[in-house]
Amino acid sequence: MLSLLLLPGLVSCTPRSTTGPVKTEAGPVAGTTNAGGDIRIFRGIPFAAPPVGALRWQAPRPVKPWTEVRNCTAFGPSPMQKDPAPFSMWTQEFLIPESPISEDCLYLNVWTGARSAAEKRPVLVWVYGGGFVSGGSAVPIYDGEAMAKKGIVFVSINYRVGVFGFFAHPELTEESPHRASGNYGLMDQVAALQWVQRNIAAFGGDPRNVTVAGQSAGAMSVNCLVASPLAKGLFNKAIAHSGASFGRGMLTLREAEAEGETVARSLGAAALADLRRVSAKELLEKAQHTRRPIVDGYVLPEPVPAIFAAGRQNPVALLTGWNEDEGLSNGPVKSAEAFRQWAAEQYGAEAKAFLGHYPAATDAQAAVAQARLSRDLVFGAQNYAWANAQSEAGTGVYVYRFTRKVPATGQYAKYGAFHTGEVPYAYDNLKFVDRPWEPVDHALAAAMSAYWASFARSGVPGGSGLPAWPAYTPTDKRIMVLGEKPAAMPLPDAPALDFLRANMKGK
Repeated sequence: MLSLLLLPGLVSCTPRSTTGPVKTEAGPVAGTTNAGGDIRIFRGIPFAAPPVGALRWQAPRPVKPWTEVRNCTAFGPSPMQKDPAPFSMWTQEFLIPESPISEDCLYLNVWTGARSAAEKRPVLVWVYGGGFVSGGSAVPIYDGEAMAKKGIVFVSINYRVGVFGFFAHPELTEESPHRASGNYGLMDQVAALQWVQRNIAAFGGDPRNVTVAGQSAGAMSVNCLVASPLAKGLFNKAIAHSGASFGRGMLTLREAEAEGETVARSLGAAALADLRRVSAKELLEKAQHTRRPIVDGYVLPEPVPAIFAAGRQNPVALLTGWNEDEGLSNGPVKSAEAFRQWAAEQYGAEAKAFLGHYPAATDAQAAVAQARLSRDLVFGAQNYAWANAQSEAGTGVYVYRFTRKVPATGQYAKYGAFHTGEVPYAYDNLKFVDRPWEPVDHALAAAMSAYWASFARSGVPGGSGLPAWPAYTPTDKRIMVLGEKPAAMPLPDAPALDFLRANMKGK
């Protein structure tokens, strides 16, 4: 296995427990193999120095090299966040392990079926979601074995979240050589992609054929990476599940610094040195609202839509889409009369046109309209705007709608094709989720993961025996509907999305 890179000095172990070491730039690492012995797994490889102490709120620094073989057989700590607990539609399989959780979190994981560095397999780098306040690469549904069996070198990464990953302050800006602060989580992602460029060949991957993929906040991150000059040349394809930064107001550096000063006052910190001495637990408790990427002038020189409008985004092929039932409620459902009044206040002269797309003649109809609107505002219109912008730039774009109502019992049966529900299908990981799966689910997972693997290889989603997936263009708007029987068809609610896009702030 990877015989060109095997190193002497590792104690011999059974094939299914540990593997021969692979030489990375920082030092040799050893991992495990799967039960079948055909996939090598390396968990918890450090890609940057621990961002603790004086390195809290610093750009990621190089990891300290090592000479002895480092056993990378367990996930590194998840980033600092609240203790995970199931809520809403998300059961334990969608959450990080209960421990370890730490500021010392900059680790990544590799699954590979390659037997030599000469294979140059396509690489997929996974970026998790979690609203920029939670998540981690050790979530069960992010396992990479199934994709590695399809010939992909699968990499999952950690990045800082919450106040640890997205905190701006005037003193942080002043100490930065780039006169910027606040986007440390995005810089972690860039550092991980740089690690892939320098090291993935040793695991049989091709650094010239890298796809970066993410869901929710992970998809927003991917959108930011496509827009960021720091990520230029680090990947050539992008997959974005349910998330983008089109039409979303992004704080400026000055606005984010003002928020940071408010946080500092709440902690009684008079200077940056005081902030770095505050315990992680106290920061977590008192700075819960510090999150999300900002326009810092460095990682993101301008708002994402402006970067795309000017044609300054990184040229990549794009696969993106969203789910049928992923509207996230922001309060009680309005009656038909209250919803119509809200529409009049929100859209003024355009309210009649709005209600043509989201009708509210009865309370029942208004409830459906509000669920659709929540889905379309938070996810659909974002990814739709990105797909249009990317297609207009002349790169290949493929759009999907996931419609399969995820099987469930009890309280979970009401959620349908919910937010994140598609991820176990796309990466062929249904086995990690305790649901009453039916044969159609396994068939859909096989189809979706084949499409995803094909896109990672070539930039075109396809597969033997699968329906042809047409490229999306702003004129015909054909997408792939991923349900019980995947099929290509025109985007059904394009007129509603066009309306929202035309009336989107910061479009």
